[in-house]
Amino acid sequence: MAFFRGAREDIRAVLARDPAARNSFEVLLCYPGVWALIFHRVSHGLHKHGLKLLARLLSQLARFFTGIEIHPGATIGRRCFIDHGMAVVIGETTEIGDDVTIYQAVTLGGTGKDVGKRHPTIGNNVVISTGAKVLGPFRVGNNCKIGAGSVVLEEIPDNSTVVGIPGKIVRRGAPAVQDLNQVDLPDPIAVEMECLRRRIVWLENKLRSMEGENDYENI
Repeated sequence: MAFFRGAREDIRAVLARDPAARNSFEVLLCYPGVWALIFHRVSHGLHKHGLKLLARLLSQLARFFTGIEIHPGATIGRRCFIDHGMAVVIGETTEIGDDVTIYQAVTLGGTGKDVGKRHPTIGNNVVISTGAKVLGPFRVGNNCKIGAGSVVLEEIPDNSTVVGIPGKIVRRGAPAVQDLNQVDLPDPIAVEMECLRRRIVWLENKLRSMEGENDYENI
């Protein structure tokens, strides 16, 4: 059945991406992200068949046990990995592709001003790092990485790395293989500060040069 196949794929995704995971049995017992996805498959099915109150009750039960809140209306692809998971929130109209990794305290939410499609669409092979917020009805492309603590408010093209508040694209051309490195990311503020420092040094040198020319003319 597709339900059990999906659960097996989720467990294998954990084993492939988390070096702390030792075997399938441990993953099934100890990883709340796996159980959140199992609960979601059931609640999503109930939601699609019009049993929305029952679906919502089940999703709230899953939230109580796992610390992960996924609205039954959200669509989640294959081999999703929610690592640690505490305080993850995934909104009703969110769409998540295949092979996506989501770390703790991530919010895939709305801005409060949209109707209908209110939440983001996440492409395939995306890494959303700890504490990142993706807010609004736009698309995050395939093979993207969103840095820890970033706040993303607009569409992100394929193969991009985003960091900062608000999120800025700092690197293009991400590898096709999922890269879970959350540390070695460019710092856009540091880059801007370095540009400003170099500009100030250039202006100071220019000013000294002009002052030297004036002193020579006054001799």
